[in-house]
Amino acid sequence: MSKTLSREQVLALAEHVENAELQAHDITKVTNDYPDMTFEDAYDVQWEIRRRKEERGNKIVGMKMGLTSWAKMAQMGVETPIYGFLADYFSVPDGGVVNTQELIHPKIEAEIAFVTKAPLKGPGCHIGQVLAATDFVIPAVEVIDSRYENFKFDLVSVVADNASSTRFITGGQMADVADVDLKTLGVVVEKNGEVVDVGAGAAVLGHPASSVAMLANLLAERGEHIPAGTFIMTGGITAAITVEPGDNITVRYQGLGTVTGRFI
Repeated sequence: MSKTLSREQVLALAEHVENAELQAHDITKVTNDYPDMTFEDAYDVQWEIRRRKEERGNKIVGMKMGLTSWAKMAQMGVETPIYGFLADYFSVPDGGVVNTQELIHPKIEAEIAFVTKAPLKGPGCHIGQVLAATDFVIPAVEVIDSRYENFKFDLVSVVADNASSTRFITGGQMADVADVDLKTLGVVVEKNGEVVDVGAGAAVLGHPASSVAMLANLLAERGEHIPAGTFIMTGGITAAITVEPGDNITVRYQGLGTVTGRFI
């Protein structure tokens, strides 16, 4: 990968994009101003946003993968998913409230999250290593919220925007990976009592653990790895579903209970 942005441009873009998140206002995609931006540039911006948060005292509590459907990757013309980080204030308790006034155009996705008990390092990390290093899996709902106008963006811009990360809700029922068939695990998403989407774990790169392996391999490109004890959201099992103030969502996971949330 190559870089086209100077350090000063990375710092300015990180401030610009993070301010859009913190102040809940939309912006035009960053590649409008920097059409030659590469993925490496975009991750530089994302890591700078992460550094800014940590400098202000926020804790990074996990990682997330995006674009983990083979169909979506083909549609976007890319060969690999993307990742982002999760900050402490993104976390919402099961049954809790998400304040949409703090967001721009939120959508939800049903996901499976992994928590590791051993470090995972790429390159060459594979699903077997991931399963051996997994402490437990837990159901989760991600709230995504692109900061770009009308949800219009390209992939480089999304990476710079921390992969549209904003909030997540975790369930309370854990499972050992040996006790769950993550490929066939079924998910039903209800909004205001009506079923709006269904899916199974295989929607995530054929197996959600493949997503964790890919994260380890992507992080290795920057000399980083997945430490033990990391919470990782593996990507949407279902499509992204728009939510508005007044909506109540319930996501039912086969053998893993439910996750609920309310939007105000």
